[in-house]
Amino acid sequence: MTLPLRVPFAPMEALSVDEIPVGPEWQYEPKWDGFRTLAFVDGNKVELQSKSGRSMTRYFPEVIEALKALPPKKFVLDGEIAVPAGRGFSFDALLQRIHPAVSRVRKLAAETPALFIAFDLLVDAHGGDLTGEVLAKRRRALEKFYRRYCRGSKLMRLSPATTRPADAKGWLKRVGGTLDGVVAKRRDFVYRSGERSGMQKIKNYRSADCVVGGFRYNANSPLVGSLLLGLYDSRGLLHHVGFTSSIKREDKPALTKKLKALIAPPGFTGNAPGGPSRWSTERSGEWQPLRPKLVVEVGYDHFSGERFRHGTQLLRWRPDKSPLQCTLDQVKQKKANLLALLG
Repeated sequence: MTLPLRVPFAPMEALSVDEIPVGPEWQYEPKWDGFRTLAFVDGNKVELQSKSGRSMTRYFPEVIEALKALPPKKFVLDGEIAVPAGRGFSFDALLQRIHPAVSRVRKLAAETPALFIAFDLLVDAHGGDLTGEVLAKRRRALEKFYRRYCRGSKLMRLSPATTRPADAKGWLKRVGGTLDGVVAKRRDFVYRSGERSGMQKIKNYRSADCVVGGFRYNANSPLVGSLLLGLYDSRGLLHHVGFTSSIKREDKPALTKKLKALIAPPGFTGNAPGGPSRWSTERSGEWQPLRPKLVVEVGYDHFSGERFRHGTQLLRWRPDKSPLQCTLDQVKQKKANLLALLG
C-alpha cells in the first residue's frame, strides 16, 4: 500500500534488563502478551505489519474494520494486537489466527475478537509525521487522538503510561504473571526505528526468542525428544546455545513431521552441538540439522559461557518473529556495579 508518509518500517526495539530504570526521563507502560504491530491507514487501505516486517492484515479482519471506522483517514499507530481471555489475554488464541484458511480466520475473529492496544502515534490524524518528535510530545498527541476518535470503538484501546516507577512496580505486584512485564521508554527520545537505546523491557521471567537449528530424537523412539536452540551473532552466524525438551507428548507426532520436512545441513553455522554423551543412545545422541525457519520463545535461569546453563522451558512458538531477529543481544544483560553495593 502507499503509506501516509515515509515512516519507519521497523518498530523500536527494547533492550532486556533486570531492573526498572529510574529517572525523570523515563515513561513506563505495561508489556502486553500479544503481537507487536504497526497499523498503517491510508484512506480505505489498511495494513498491519508485524515486528519482523510481515503483513498481518489478513489474520485480523475485525481490527482492520475497527481502524477503517475511525474518522481520520491517514495515520499510523504503533501498538499490540492481543486476544482477551477471561481477565487476561490468550497468546494461544492469538497463534490460532495465523491460519491459511480465510473462513477459519473470520470464524475466530467473530468468536474471539482481538484488540488493538495503541501506545504510540507515528503519523497524526492530519497526516503529520511525528517520528521526529520526542516521546513526551507523541504521547500527548496519542492521548488526544484516542480521546477524540477511538472512545466509541470496542476494539481500540489506549495503553496506560506513567512516569512513576512505583506505579510500574505496582503493576507487576498487583497482576503478577498475567502481565508480560513492564516497558520503560525515554521520554526525551525521538522514534528510533529498529534501535534499542531508548526502550527497555523488564519481563516477569527471563526469556529469549531462539531459532530451532536442529533436533534430537527420543531414545528408542521415532519422535522428537529435544529442540536445539540457536542465536545469531553480529556476523550473522547461528550459534548453538542450548536445548529444550519440555515438549508436550501429544504435540510430538505432528511436530516431528514438521521438523523432518525442514531437515537440511548445516543447521548451525557457528558453534555446533557436540557429539553424543556417554549417557546417549546411538539415536538420541545424533542430531538432525534444520533450515532456520522456526522460532520459539524459551524461559531460562542463567546464560553464561555462550549458552544456557541448564535446559530451558518451551514457552511458545513465535511465527510472527523473523529468525534473523533472534540474536545474542537478547541474553546480554547489563552488568551491575557490584562495587556500588559496598557504599
